[in-house]
Amino acid sequence: METVTIGSRADFARWAIERARSIVVDQGGDLALATRDMDDAAMAAAGNALGQEITNALLEVFDGLLAE
Repeated sequence: METVTIGSRADFARWAIERARSIVVDQGGDLALATRDMDDAAMAAAGNALGQEITNALLEVFDGLLAE
């Protein structure tokens, strides 16, 4: 993972858009397949994985805001 310096709201917006795009690319396919197959267990697992990735991204930002 690379370090990104966020100096403005625009920098944060660009980072957030790219991070969201990456999460959807990585996790969204599994959710789409499970939905297509109407597999409730797979939908739950894929949805949980997507939610966990979003949580990890938010914690990543929060951790970056803490003074060292």
